[in-house]
Amino acid sequence: MLFELSQLLDMSLFGYISVRAGLAFFIAFGLTLYSMPKYLAWAISKNANQPISKYVPAHENKRHTPTMGGAIFLIATLIAIGITVDLTNPYIWGGILTLIGFGLVGFKDDLGKVLAGDNLEGLTPRGKMLLQALVASMATGILIYTGFPTEFYIPFLKTPLFDLGYFAIPFWILIFLATTNAVNLTDGLDGLATIPSVIALFTLGAIVYVTGHAIFSQYILIPNIKGVGEVMILASALSGGLLGFLWYNCYPAEVFMGDTGSLAIGGFLAYLAILGKSEVLLILIGIIFVIETVSVILQVGSYKLRKKRIFLMAPIHHHFELKNWAENKIIVRFWMISFIANILALISFKFR
Repeated sequence: MLFELSQLLDMSLFGYISVRAGLAFFIAFGLTLYSMPKYLAWAISKNANQPISKYVPAHENKRHTPTMGGAIFLIATLIAIGITVDLTNPYIWGGILTLIGFGLVGFKDDLGKVLAGDNLEGLTPRGKMLLQALVASMATGILIYTGFPTEFYIPFLKTPLFDLGYFAIPFWILIFLATTNAVNLTDGLDGLATIPSVIALFTLGAIVYVTGHAIFSQYILIPNIKGVGEVMILASALSGGLLGFLWYNCYPAEVFMGDTGSLAIGGFLAYLAILGKSEVLLILIGIIFVIETVSVILQVGSYKLRKKRIFLMAPIHHHFELKNWAENKIIVRFWMISFIANILALISFKFR
């Protein structure tokens, strides 16, 4: 809306991506802050509470906490996007599809758990993965249709390692699936996934903006892909929505985002990493998500092979809980690790 208005009235101010990104942030932030109390009142009246796993008895006090709060910040984000972006940009529609598609998969899973009152209900693991793969395939299809370059880049090299060609399709789908499930695994403590997501959105948003900027991309020696810079506005809007959500999600949480929020966030982080040719760098940018996922893989693998556990419980944040670390101490320390890793990721950008 603002972009079209700037074109119509020759208002150059709203033509700047940075200005519209700032407005999108505050619109999503304000809408989330305003809407969440109304949602909480409705959720409490309907008993739309987070089912607690019997394997995590320490969380028994969270049993009556409303869930699916991710729907609120996603709606706020989409409204902010509708007001501020250039809707003729195909990369914007890829981002919107990612947010809505993965959000709906998570919503279906959350709804099944809430209605059954059991954390093990909802979508089956296979059904959930198939739906995620479907959304990932649709987002990947948009990129292929628009002629998005398929070269594969790694940090510290200014030229692509090789061209993936049509192998980019399964590779990008894998990035989507890995990232969505990694964020989902991390969302186990109050605010634990929220701040690392905001930090990652800031880093990837900056990378995408530079990638779409002819002068900046040339200076930093990264590929210039026309049009992708506009997607930074989506990253800014989602960051605003997440910070508004954190107001109610910080310890002790009044609401959880549920799979509705975590799958949407993970899918969009993957989308940003693909647009910014930063699929490998995403390992460092999303280091907390990686650590949580690897802890689960190691735990399951060790138990199947040796009948022994490496951690007291996985994902690893539960291990520290069982080591009697205070919940807010675990959360803040994980936030610090995420912040430091993202600073390193940004520094690495110039070393090419």
